[in-house]
Amino acid sequence: MTLFNIARKNIKKNFTNYFLYFASMIFSIVIYFTFVSLKYDTTIQSASDGSPKISSVFSGASVALMIFVAIFIWYSNSFFTRKRKKEVGLYSLLGVRKKQIGRMLFYENFLMGILALVIGIALGSVLSRFFVMILMKVMGYELLSHFSISLSAVMNTVIVFMIITLITSFQGYRLIYRFKLIELFRADQEHEREPKASWITALISLILIGFGYWLALQNLLQSKVWATLGYMMTPLVILLTVILGTYFLFSTLTVSLLKLSRTRKKAYWKGMNMIGTSQLLYRIKGNARTLTIIAVLSATTLTAVGTAYSFYYNNRSNAEMANPNSMMFIAIDGGSVQKARDLVAKSTDHKLRYHLSVPVIEMNADIGGLESVFHDGEIAFTILPAHDFNQLADVQNRSEELSLKANEAIVLDPAYMEGMSPKYVGKTITLKDKQQKQQVTFKALHKYNVLNQRAIYTTIVVSDELFGKLQPLAKTDTLEIYGITGQDKAKTLTADMEKTLPDKAGFSSFYDTYSKGMEAFGLMMFMGGFLGLVFLAATGSIIYFKQLTEASADKERYLILHKIGVNKKEIRKTVAKQVGFIFALPLIAGIAHCAVALSALSNLMQTNLVIPVVICIGVYTCIYLIYYALTVNAYYKIVTNIK
Repeated sequence: MTLFNIARKNIKKNFTNYFLYFASMIFSIVIYFTFVSLKYDTTIQSASDGSPKISSVFSGASVALMIFVAIFIWYSNSFFTRKRKKEVGLYSLLGVRKKQIGRMLFYENFLMGILALVIGIALGSVLSRFFVMILMKVMGYELLSHFSISLSAVMNTVIVFMIITLITSFQGYRLIYRFKLIELFRADQEHEREPKASWITALISLILIGFGYWLALQNLLQSKVWATLGYMMTPLVILLTVILGTYFLFSTLTVSLLKLSRTRKKAYWKGMNMIGTSQLLYRIKGNARTLTIIAVLSATTLTAVGTAYSFYYNNRSNAEMANPNSMMFIAIDGGSVQKARDLVAKSTDHKLRYHLSVPVIEMNADIGGLESVFHDGEIAFTILPAHDFNQLADVQNRSEELSLKANEAIVLDPAYMEGMSPKYVGKTITLKDKQQKQQVTFKALHKYNVLNQRAIYTTIVVSDELFGKLQPLAKTDTLEIYGITGQDKAKTLTADMEKTLPDKAGFSSFYDTYSKGMEAFGLMMFMGGFLGLVFLAATGSIIYFKQLTEASADKERYLILHKIGVNKKEIRKTVAKQVGFIFALPLIAGIAHCAVALSALSNLMQTNLVIPVVICIGVYTCIYLIYYALTVNAYYKIVTNIK
């Protein structure tokens, strides 16, 4: 029998242990092939009018994915090689040379890699159409029927994963020469010592994490710490303190808490709690590095996916904030205005909801006394009369009606940011142009606008009386404002309006902002979602491999427990608690890190990210629990395989 045949039989015999590793490899190949395919896909290029950013985004994502998958496969392969020390030692005892054993392991890994590559590309080819449909859907493109498999994508995937497979196969070959025969046979008998508890280090872990959280939640513009450390250095300090604190948390604080739990005699001696606590205590320090990596990776994944989904989730509301009207432009000449009216009237896909012609005037004001971070000096404002504001508020279904007197004013600023934007309320400024000056006092601030942003400046609403006084001598524009049905699908009408109107008209539309947001944030969400799934698969698999390795080492201990009367139900309960503790630690830490990071982002952007982030965390946790269930089941089968 050749070494190649032995390798093939070993794969068949150990396929249960290899399955999750094998499935994760296939999943990684499918995702990588999908990303590369989308880069070359003619359907998406046609729908996006050949936008180069899609190709560049997927090229970058493919490189990042390739690096991560290579590290994951390397790490996983090391686990399986070490797990089989005793088997390798038996081969050596029977006279098989290390060179031959290394070749056998090389063949095993290479066969697994080739098989995963073939299945992954086949599945990727079948699923590519589905992935294309998802991407086009989230980016707001119309679905096209044309579809083809890119040979360039196939070749790219084959070359990349053949290289990764060869490298990991040689790694397995090389590891054989690192172990002595006695080490191979005593692999399962190597026990870890009981770690020492250090409440000082445990306290330091909490201080480090707390300091990192405190820094992250600081107001960037007002924080003296950020200013002292520097805006480039502070994020690195946050990252370092949180990662180091997390490592100490897992390696020291958990040890201290587990030892403390042993002092509660009633709970400790109940059922199998003593066994589970001892198992965790002896191994938690050895697992600290792996758990830290998984916690940080989980936090990174959740933060990236949560941010991308938040932008996508809020795209419509952001588009409505920027452009509360379906279309708006400045009336430059009567001919273009009439053509625009005719286009809207002739549109069969969209009905006219409202059309208003609103006069506005443009004046400057010195805002140096308003304590603005971004502006200091004179800026331009768009002045709108209260009567027209009330009309626009009514057709836009805003339940607000203004009643202003004398020099009272309301400022409309949808981009207002607390601590950064001017402090308007209660302040008085002087509006002026070449021929007149007028003081106004801000009565209130509204964080929305009734006018589209492109053709206007920050809007000030004044009384009809004051507007009538200013208008004769000020620069006056008439805004043509339209509201139509189906504004999020007005691609053709928007394009026709842009062709009809001159550039000076400052045409703006809800569809233009909405579609660009769908394209950008949809692409971001698609990329983040699929990369997140790969990272989740990798983190779940790493814990799975680690627990299976420990299960093999614990098999004899559970056999003894079974012989002295412990039933399988009690064993399964103990395994579930033990594995649950290992799975829960990085998940809880990852969610906590993610929550702080997204809270900092939410404060910076001054927007509410709660709903999309909770959805992302919920989905992530559900998939993570599937890995937990698979691990408990596999662990239980190994330790209860009693003959």
